[in-house]
Amino acid sequence: MFDIEKNIGFLLAKAYQRAFALAKEELEPYDLTPPQCGILAFLWQQDGLTQVELSERSQVDRTTMGGLIDRLEKCGLVERHPHPHDRRAHQIRLTPKGKSMEAPLSECSKKALAKFTSGLTNSDVANFARILETLRGEKRIYEKPVF
Repeated sequence: MFDIEKNIGFLLAKAYQRAFALAKEELEPYDLTPPQCGILAFLWQQDGLTQVELSERSQVDRTTMGGLIDRLEKCGLVERHPHPHDRRAHQIRLTPKGKSMEAPLSECSKKALAKFTSGLTNSDVANFARILETLRGEKRIYEKPVF
């Protein structure tokens, strides 16, 4: 008999839902969502990425990325600037407010992760992250698997 509650896909989906809810709870005082915080995190690593570069790095489709950037722009956290070498593209740059959010939002992320992994040892967390990186595969735009 097929046991859905032991299925890896089901377990991953439920784990993701729990992780998302914990992160959302921590970010609530800042009126940000986990995906918006993720985009900021990529910009904290390298400010001035284009929408396409952010889309590729985060594995979020370009249309969804545009909406995330729009909302971050409305919050005053990022600005679009013309790309110096490609007139069709814009660089997404952090505002001073966006830069100042790195420390408090990083702390939110740490708290959410601590809650999510509270039943695991440090070794378990490291192994889990390694396994997830392997399962993630190549870092490219999500493509539906062919079965």
